[in-house]
Amino acid sequence: MRILEQISVKDMISESLQKGISYESYRTLVHELAEKGSTTGHEKTEALANYTMLNDRRMKRWDKTVKISDEVKDKISGFKGNVTWLVITESWCGDAAHVIPVLNKIAELSDGIDLKLVLRDENEALMDQFLTNGGRAIAKLIMIDNTTGEVLNTFGPRPSKATQLVNDYKAKHGVLTPEFKEDLQVWYNKDKGQNIISDIVNLLGV
Repeated sequence: MRILEQISVKDMISESLQKGISYESYRTLVHELAEKGSTTGHEKTEALANYTMLNDRRMKRWDKTVKISDEVKDKISGFKGNVTWLVITESWCGDAAHVIPVLNKIAELSDGIDLKLVLRDENEALMDQFLTNGGRAIAKLIMIDNTTGEVLNTFGPRPSKATQLVNDYKAKHGVLTPEFKEDLQVWYNKDKGQNIISDIVNLLGV
């Protein structure tokens, strides 16, 4: 009987990095799927295709409107590390559509940060190493030291204030209702990526 070789987390990350695409390529992929009425992932439902179309518009808007203060720009440009940010995502995910454009804006400010994206359903073994409360929640950012291959930190699926809103609502109501999800979208729109920026600055230690 053949014994299956156990793959280490480092090996999983290495394999996923080889499949990783740039933010620009990801945006092209999402836009093309939106134009076709399709979506990434194993499920190809009309609802998920509609979310992909909506997220294409969201990311286009954030690409144009996310603002990073000069103070934060100076901090990030002074980052001395050499890291890859591997983000697990899918085109239909609302949180990912708000989070990833902001991560890209931050990564663009430092030569020491290389942003790569992979799809969750094509990297399930990796996803299962980085669950959130037992669930395959995305977007999930894995910060990897390019010299050692070690995982330095993770972020996601949501920024800290949004996570608190979700946890408080779940504690009170048990599940996230469609009404709450709409309220969460309003929160993202009002916050304009600033909570994500502050969380990432803290993680980078700059």
